[in-house]
Amino acid sequence: MLIHGLHFNNIKGDLFGGVVAAVIAVPLALAFGVASGAGAEAGLYGAIFVGFFAAIFGGTPAQASGPTGPMTVVFAGLLVEMSSNPQLIFTTVVLGGVGLVVLGMLGIGRYISLMPYPVISGFMSGIGAIIIILQIGPLFGHAAKPGGVIPNIIGITEFVTQPTVSAVSLAVIALIIMYLTPKPVAQIVPPPLLALLVSTPAAIWFFPNAPVIGSIPSNFPPFLFPTMEIELLPLVIEGACVLALLGAIDSLLTSLVCDNMTRTQHDSNRELIGQGIGNMVAGFFGGLPGAGATLRSVANIRSGGRTPISGALMGLVLLATLLWLGPLAEQIPLAVLAGILLKVGADIIDWRFLRHIWDAPRADVGIMVVVFLITVVVDLITAVGVGVVLASLLFVKEMADLQLANMTVITDVHEESPLTEEEAAVMERNVGKIVLIHVDGPMSFGSAKNMVRRLETAPGLRSFTSCVLDLSDVPVIDGTAALAIDDMLRIIRAHKQHLFFVGMQPHVTEALEGFGVLDHIRPGHRYAERLDALKHAAQPAEAIPLDDISSTKDD
Repeated sequence: MLIHGLHFNNIKGDLFGGVVAAVIAVPLALAFGVASGAGAEAGLYGAIFVGFFAAIFGGTPAQASGPTGPMTVVFAGLLVEMSSNPQLIFTTVVLGGVGLVVLGMLGIGRYISLMPYPVISGFMSGIGAIIIILQIGPLFGHAAKPGGVIPNIIGITEFVTQPTVSAVSLAVIALIIMYLTPKPVAQIVPPPLLALLVSTPAAIWFFPNAPVIGSIPSNFPPFLFPTMEIELLPLVIEGACVLALLGAIDSLLTSLVCDNMTRTQHDSNRELIGQGIGNMVAGFFGGLPGAGATLRSVANIRSGGRTPISGALMGLVLLATLLWLGPLAEQIPLAVLAGILLKVGADIIDWRFLRHIWDAPRADVGIMVVVFLITVVVDLITAVGVGVVLASLLFVKEMADLQLANMTVITDVHEESPLTEEEAAVMERNVGKIVLIHVDGPMSFGSAKNMVRRLETAPGLRSFTSCVLDLSDVPVIDGTAALAIDDMLRIIRAHKQHLFFVGMQPHVTEALEGFGVLDHIRPGHRYAERLDALKHAAQPAEAIPLDDISSTKDD
């Protein structure tokens, strides 16, 4: 099917869901546009084009897309860095869309969900904090300071000690509406829209001097031809990569929410392609980048939306709003938008994780805090990169400890040994003669070095005449672990011990053969069953030919 999930059996629900999603999207799009520095119209353009084309070409039927807090934060930062050529930022948005399409075509979508939760929690909370910090100035009637988060943190004292009564009053009204609107009312009129409907007339009547959005074009946006400056090319490429990565994460997390609500399964790679097309078109027409938006998607689904018709209709309703209601939006106070965005920023913060921060595993908390701080102080892509590396290293360490615990050096029979009664009897008759090394579970680079060290330090290893290495319970082994096995075999041969090999699964055999490890095993010293190897090892020493340690291959 050309349009994923399209059918006409739910047309009434889709129409109602699309309209409700558009009603919620209008104030958020305006607020994100103002916060980005590109103007309120850029927020509307992004909501129109990303919303429409992501619905048509995406892989999550009930998802409503458009500018989001995380994407706006990245866009705003890039816009500051590209202040010498503001049009270049929209080329970056286009290239970010191309990156999303490439990720989808390469099938990367299914891997996005593998990102560790503490990393996601850290950068989402960091983005929420950034939104809040950047809105403190407008909340008190001041323009946000240029230069990003740090100057605005430094300027908080100035903002708070020099408030504008009109701005603070309007922002407080908006916040009260956003937080205290009763659920029955919120189901009829979304709080962001209600905040605009109440606060804007209040500003006109009581605070006419309060700063407002100002002029908004009420016609279809012109096409912007991509532009490029060679000296800014690295920044453009980096920005496009950040937008693509964040757009993928943001969209697919929302897709999971939609799946849970609709009991369906989204197509992650197709979703990335749809989001990429939407962002490309938005960039060509001067719109903010976007992604799957949780609030709008949830509202769409709760209102009956189930197919791409609802998302596409949302885009069309927003276009009509732009063409016909632009002059009304010009009177919206900036402080009201700041109040709305404060609530948006607070909602983005991962309070679920923070509520358990004292009881959660320390490693997860550490990763979350590091990612949070780097997101706020440095940038998102660095934060995600550092977080993923830290999480991966900690995971490797945990797996290495588990793998090392699964390596057993057996010199006598005890209750925890994996031996059968007959195998145990052979070991009992040959105490001090046979050492059995049994590995249970996968072997990887994380545990390889410690496994060799454990064998080297095994008590009385040199005193045994025969060694049986049992890998029958190892399902997979990587190259580093294969070479570790090679080192273990060399240690055994260096001690002039007879070596017997037990069982190997196909993947293990392939890896060991590829590194020449099996060349150390004499013909007739490889067994499929551990009992047979133990019986052979139990023979008198003079009955077993001794391997030549100087050789690299036995024939």
